[in-house]
Amino acid sequence: MAEQTASTKTVKFIITRQDSPDAASYVEEFELPYRPGMNVISALMEIQRNPQNNKGEKVAPVCWESNCLEEVCGACSMVINGKPRQACAALIDKLEQPIRVQPMRTFPVVRDLIIDRSRMFNALKRVKAWVPIDGTYDLGPGPRMPEKKRQWAYELSKCMTCGVCLEACPNVNDKSDFIGPASISQVRLFNAHPTGEMNAEERLDALMEDGGIEGCGNSQNCVRSCPKGIPLTTSIAEINKQTTKHLFKKWLSV
Repeated sequence: MAEQTASTKTVKFIITRQDSPDAASYVEEFELPYRPGMNVISALMEIQRNPQNNKGEKVAPVCWESNCLEEVCGACSMVINGKPRQACAALIDKLEQPIRVQPMRTFPVVRDLIIDRSRMFNALKRVKAWVPIDGTYDLGPGPRMPEKKRQWAYELSKCMTCGVCLEACPNVNDKSDFIGPASISQVRLFNAHPTGEMNAEERLDALMEDGGIEGCGNSQNCVRSCPKGIPLTTSIAEINKQTTKHLFKKWLSV
């Protein structure tokens, strides 16, 4: 009897779609058979195999991005039941139905649930979020980080550029050029690196420009929404301290 009940159970989706970047968005509903252990990505795959809405109409397959399917790549970020998160980690059994799926609106929509995260990647370029080693010759193992520093730096390195923290932040929108919490946290990470710290002042200078760290309104939505539990507000507080020190240092050296 239990098997029969499970086999007749269905999952209802309300998906916000958009055919092109300039097209208007619209809502389409789908209903598909339930399977134990389903997540949102496996449901979207099922819809892709049989793109038929709940009116029985054949429609274009829903477009989305995914890669690792284990909450590491950050590609499958979307808004699920009003919360920005990773679709691969969103289990159907733990979601209220109908399940409402929307693209993250902080970023331009390319099609359906696919977004353009250039804003985030450009912000990482702006703050030089890398260790500048050109690789033309072997530099050896380099200096070691103290274990205490390595432990908290490792937590910051878990960032998968998923964009969820930017979607949750009220200060990141199309009317603001705020750089966002992810890039600020990466500045803290690379400024703490034994080699990366050589460019620490350049990164701080970038954050002191328009759209930099002063755009943070301290809502703390970012740290509550981060899928990897990165201490983003701690990083913002630390970078606030570093930029203030750097500012006074520049004034005194004039």
